[in-house]
Amino acid sequence: MSALSLDIAARRVLTCYPSALRGGRLVALGNYRGFSGARLWRLEGPLGAFCLRAWPPGDPSPDRLRFLHRLMAQARASGLECVPSLLATEDGSTWVEEAGRLWELTTWMPGRADYHDRPTLPRLRAACVELARLHRVWAGVGTTTGPCPAVERRLRRVRDWQERIASGWRPVFAAPSPPTPLLRSRGEEGRITSLSPYGGRGGGDEGGDATDPVRPWAERAWRLLPVWVGRVPQLLAPWTGRPLPLQPCLCDIWHEHVLYEGDRVTGLIDFGGVKIDQVAADLARLLGSLAEDDPAGWAAGLEAYAGVRPLAPEEEALARVLDRTGVIVGVMTWLRWLYEEGRSFEDRGAAAGRLAALVRRMERW
Repeated sequence: MSALSLDIAARRVLTCYPSALRGGRLVALGNYRGFSGARLWRLEGPLGAFCLRAWPPGDPSPDRLRFLHRLMAQARASGLECVPSLLATEDGSTWVEEAGRLWELTTWMPGRADYHDRPTLPRLRAACVELARLHRVWAGVGTTTGPCPAVERRLRRVRDWQERIASGWRPVFAAPSPPTPLLRSRGEEGRITSLSPYGGRGGGDEGGDATDPVRPWAERAWRLLPVWVGRVPQLLAPWTGRPLPLQPCLCDIWHEHVLYEGDRVTGLIDFGGVKIDQVAADLARLLGSLAEDDPAGWAAGLEAYAGVRPLAPEEEALARVLDRTGVIVGVMTWLRWLYEEGRSFEDRGAAAGRLAALVRRMERW
């Protein structure tokens, strides 16, 4: 569906909400630096600012979205103001089905995802404290014991990768076709306005290809992977099949999903990756994004987290292993997305930046 068609669908979705929300200014944000296929709009009106999200077609299912909304509502009811609040439609639902997608409307969370512009220990600690508070709230929802799903996912992806390489698959590093322009602007009040929220690090400026910012990083990744892929099963072997406490986890908590005002965390956004997993998976994702390989950052983050939700020694050890193996598997995943599945991205520079961050870490090891 075209961006214009989705803009029209967005207006239809708003008719399901109370009248005070229908006539505001709707600002189209595209995927807002994301890569999931979701589309976002900022709604501005007399009641404040809100975020309208169109989930990707077919994902999540209605049952899964109900589960996500239940978790978000529980977090808000428990006093976690950094979690977006869901708005109900006139019939009391928290989602709308329109144009082959599920839609939701939430409060617009204040702050900026600017940790990498001002990386400090107080800000890192604050993020870990909010994550621990969320884990503590969710501990009573679907808590169980079993092998860590994040471990199983990594092992499965390594097996799939090795099978593809054995079959002769190789990435073809060719520049993509020029993207189709999709941004437009009609600035009247209450009309759709499109803008580009991008402009962060593209990641393709170190020996980059002017045509394709991804290519130099993909080539560097391809040279590194033979050294590291085989180590993933070795690193994860002690955790394979090992029973551990499991509960709902974000599973995609990284610096772009943590909003700040000063040193205070004002928002944890994007709950699309939530799964039943081990809390170490979230710690690995968050600290790997904020502290990367800095021992002092990891120590400070783990200490801050444990001050709210005690950490077992095995959880701390697993977080470090999941971080290292997650970087390797992440590089594999990006190469498959780009050169096997042929995924296209509205902001290919942002995609290059994500891959570049992973490649730089591997090159430092």
